[in-house]
Amino acid sequence: MTLHQPRPTPQLNFLLIFATMPVEIYHPFQNFNFSNRNCFLSGKPLSSEEEKIQVFPAWLMSSHNLADQSFKMLDESISTYKDLKLPCSAMINEQYLDPLETEVAAAAALGYEGMKSLAELKLFQWAGKILYGIVFNEIQAGIKQQHASGQEFNISQSLIHKFSNLHLMLQSIYLPIVFEDFKPFSLFLFKVNNESNEFVYRDEINTLTFSMRMKDFGLIICLQDNDANRNYHREILEKINGQTLHPIQFEEFNARVFYSAYLFNRLPEYNILPVGDETYIEAMPLRSMSSKPTFDFWQNKVYGQVLENFWKKWGFLLFEIIKNPESPMSFLLDADGNFISATAIELSR
Repeated sequence: MTLHQPRPTPQLNFLLIFATMPVEIYHPFQNFNFSNRNCFLSGKPLSSEEEKIQVFPAWLMSSHNLADQSFKMLDESISTYKDLKLPCSAMINEQYLDPLETEVAAAAALGYEGMKSLAELKLFQWAGKILYGIVFNEIQAGIKQQHASGQEFNISQSLIHKFSNLHLMLQSIYLPIVFEDFKPFSLFLFKVNNESNEFVYRDEINTLTFSMRMKDFGLIICLQDNDANRNYHREILEKINGQTLHPIQFEEFNARVFYSAYLFNRLPEYNILPVGDETYIEAMPLRSMSSKPTFDFWQNKVYGQVLENFWKKWGFLLFEIIKNPESPMSFLLDADGNFISATAIELSR
């Protein structure tokens, strides 16, 4: 009988060792592992190369008929939303990603109020998984293309730095990772008078900026800026926060953020501190990295080019937008700098 009884001392030692084991962080960019044989998030070997998840969640593709719609890759090739996939272990998907998707889907179904009720960290993780999934697919395509031509795949060190940090922070989805007194992202959420069933998605992987407009909300996230872009736009945010926006107003603010993300000239650095079974991430001060301002100089002509792209639906051209080079066209603020009510805008949505 005694053979089946627990032995207290060895068990206690095991528990003590387990409690102080550092979290095992996965670093895919160290060995450039982007095969379909390992889970994209944990790095653990998969049972099959068919063990995958969708980059864009099934509920989102279904609600907006996205599955077979075209998705242009950086090399100008055309994929579809449903073709973008990530190798992912069933355990990670079932225990962590599926519950996250379920929670975001339920919030999105309620629109702006539902999304507003979600923790910002969950929205960051959700959007980050989508944008990292696109990065993963772009890298896979780039590796195949370069190997086919007998060349080594090259990517800039600054992009590796950004993508590595994003992947590190995405591991907070399933690991006890703590962001020590900082947010790695800037998040903007607005109520928007969108057309019913309208869906507009944008991203810029070089700056890790994400935007989505649907239902009655618009969401923008700069995924790797330590809240710098939100601080940069604080004055206009004070005027428009809490207001319902016309779609052209949201896209104007969207253009401002995408452009400022381009002007952001820091590569955030972090200290990674294992403490017991948790990993603390501490942000290094952005100001101490360089003596120059955190953002490069804003040029209205370049901003106007960005805005022209974001306003394509309404047909405004660059020469109209920057007719007054010192004060580009705006549907957000009037000549006195006051917010323009969405109800005063006589344009289609």
